[in-house]
This record gives sequence, structure tokens and C-alpha cells, in this order.
Amino acid sequence: MARRKKGMVAEEDEPMLDISSLIDVCFLLLIYFIVTSTIQPREVDLPMTMPSSQPSDERPDIEPMLISVSPSGAVAVNKAQVDAGTSGKKREYTNLKSTLAEYSAMAASSESKPIIQVYVNGDCPQQTVIDVLNCIRGADIKTVTFTDTE
Repeated sequence: MARRKKGMVAEEDEPMLDISSLIDVCFLLLIYFIVTSTIQPREVDLPMTMPSSQPSDERPDIEPMLISVSPSGAVAVNKAQVDAGTSGKKREYTNLKSTLAEYSAMAASSESKPIIQVYVNGDCPQQTVIDVLNCIRGADIKTVTFTDTE
């Protein structure tokens, strides 16, 4: 007569659960969501042409536009204030956008490249500079230079 311990249950009474197929399905779903997801373009990836290290000897066909950004968020174009500083989450520079669109159209009509020089005060918030660069990109201007003189 075989003895059996009281605490152990016979192996044939234990239910078995095979989870290897569930792991395969989880990996397939993970791969599917990674492949089908779209990556949002970051603001860093704005396609703008950066200036070369060597200065050019030829003068541009059209005068560059100087945009100054003050610490309060006010934007001036060629030393004339265009937009006052805005606050809050939604920062719209409507006058700057229209000025840039006119400048871009004027450059296109004269068959030249629009050139923007941006002066940023050291105390200016970074988000304001990003907003100005987004306005420049919205006007389809790709030649941008940062300057240290106002």
C-alpha cells in the first residue's frame, strides 16, 4: 500500500495552462504597434539651411530681414515693433506671419532667396524663439542666421 502525503494533490488533478502562445501573441502585437506607429516631427527637425563658416563675397539680391526678439516676447522687424509679447499657451504672432509672407512673396517675385537674421536677447524665453522660428518656417523661408548685433 502506497503512502501519500496529506498536503500534496495528485498531478493529474492539477490544471495546466500553456502560456507560450500568449507570449507569441503579445510580441506580435508589440511589433505591429511599433511598425504602424507614426513619429511626430519635432521642432528640432525643421529643415532650415544654416550659414556656412566662410562669409560670402557676393551681396544678396534682396536685403535680409532682421527680426529682434525681446525678453518680454515682443518681436520687432527691422527695428520696428510688429507684435507685442503674448502670454499663455497659445502664442500667435499674426503680424509677424503676414510680414514674413509678404517678404517671402517679394523675394519670390524677384527670383531671390529670402534671408532672415534673428537677434535674440539673452533673457528671452526659449519658447518665444521657437515660436518665431515656427513662423519663419510657416512662411517657407529656409535661410536663417542668428546674429549678435541688433
